[in-house]
Amino acid sequence: MTKNEELPIEEGSKAAPERFYIKVTPDGPYFVYGNPPLDQEIIMPNEEGSSWVYQKGKHFDTSENPVHLCRCGHSKHKPFCDGSHKHADWDPKETASHQPLLEGAEDIDGPTMVLADNEKYCAFARFCDACGRIWNLVQKAETEEERELVRHEAGHCPSGRLVLWDKQTAKVFEPPFEPSIGVIEDPGIKVSGPLWVRGGIRIEGADGRSYEIRNRVTLCRCGQSSNKPFCDGTHASMHFNDGIPLEKGNEEW
Repeated sequence: MTKNEELPIEEGSKAAPERFYIKVTPDGPYFVYGNPPLDQEIIMPNEEGSSWVYQKGKHFDTSENPVHLCRCGHSKHKPFCDGSHKHADWDPKETASHQPLLEGAEDIDGPTMVLADNEKYCAFARFCDACGRIWNLVQKAETEEERELVRHEAGHCPSGRLVLWDKQTAKVFEPPFEPSIGVIEDPGIKVSGPLWVRGGIRIEGADGRSYEIRNRVTLCRCGQSSNKPFCDGTHASMHFNDGIPLEKGNEEW
């Protein structure tokens, strides 16, 4: 296993302890090591009906090591693998680049902040449109209220497609996540979303090469992304539904 210090780490992110990592198997599930917590993360709207916060839901047992999580989309025991990938019609091949996300991103310059955007990693969570499109907001954000709105929309992007810098301090704004995994549910459009990997957990491809370590990553679990192992939002167009009942708790972020 490659040591974290030898791997590229996105600016603003930090690597999780080495016991946490995810192995993409060649034609099967994700093997998750280190027993990170696994919970539903339900996208909840604001008064206008736009994606605004996450509400923690059902907690899943991750006491086994490793835990096997479905990535073909066909398991009857989601989010866990039940072997359905052996007979399912899906393409398990990884197609994502090992290029660092920021190298393929477009920079949007504002008076106080810079937003980097790599659309290839869009998970269609739609926080970026909550109170105005973030690409427009960042270009005029000067007051603290305006800046906080940009930080909110960028920070709630689960895939890390959107990365935000403060121009004065040159620091990247990143939510302080502990190593954990969210099972995203999106009742606003009646679909189930990707696996939300947080806190710098290393993701190792089937060929043994690790992808860039990032604070926020979304992994495909519908089996249809064209940017595997990462989510590209296809779950929305195919109306992917994992069949897991929503169990809304009280914890929001």
